[in-house]
Amino acid sequence: MSMLESIQKGRITAPRRTLLYGVHGVGKSTFGAMAERPVFIQTEDGLADIECERFPLAEKYGDVLHALGALYTETHQYQTVVLDSLDWLERLIWAEVCARRGVESIEDFGFGKGFVFALTHWREVLSGLDALRNERGMDVILLAHAQIEKFNNPETDAYDRYAPRLQKLASALVQEWADEVLFATYRVHTKQSDEGFNRKRTVGLGVGERIIRTTERPAHLAKNRLNLPDEMPLDWRMYAAHARGEAHAAAESAIESDISKPT
Repeated sequence: MSMLESIQKGRITAPRRTLLYGVHGVGKSTFGAMAERPVFIQTEDGLADIECERFPLAEKYGDVLHALGALYTETHQYQTVVLDSLDWLERLIWAEVCARRGVESIEDFGFGKGFVFALTHWREVLSGLDALRNERGMDVILLAHAQIEKFNNPETDAYDRYAPRLQKLASALVQEWADEVLFATYRVHTKQSDEGFNRKRTVGLGVGERIIRTTERPAHLAKNRLNLPDEMPLDWRMYAAHARGEAHAAAESAIESDISKPT
């Protein structure tokens, strides 16, 4: 068969590689728990109040690799692996780099070399996740906390924006790897009041509605390859319906969803 005869066409539906990051307590782990038959690899102790199946808390980098290996080699019914969270995994990776090279701190290498060494371990984790996706058909959800970082835009003055709470080299690697980078937050409105003497006071208003933002804006990093709406409820069911190309089902899921309502 010639190379031209091997050309593929049409959309290929494959398990998603999703990075969801967001503000504290917004419901990132709940999003993961709503996925199809999920199992959590937990690097931080924050799942006690969520009904889910999970590996024991990873206390070192090797524990994460062992969990990935078990999901790859052993028989199971799980369809989604959720890594919660990346910023705590990063601490385990730094500890592994330091232990292997005999230093106490990742910054002891100087000139950012420690962070470059850490990329080898990040790639090892991503390779393991790719194996679960490509050979075991599992969706992958990576959860991370958000931080506010200064972005030096060459076309404008510098400004602040939300980004995953990861060292910049690791963050860039994971974002490039992921199919979707989604920012989870609360919907906030602002209102100005006149305090007299030409002074205005701005207050934030909200009712606790949880949303995800799917496309990059000056205020946050995001991307998607599914032509998603710019904003969606923080609901795995709606996101998964869009991923399957079931926009109508996604709309019905949004109507039925209660995760975006305050509790």
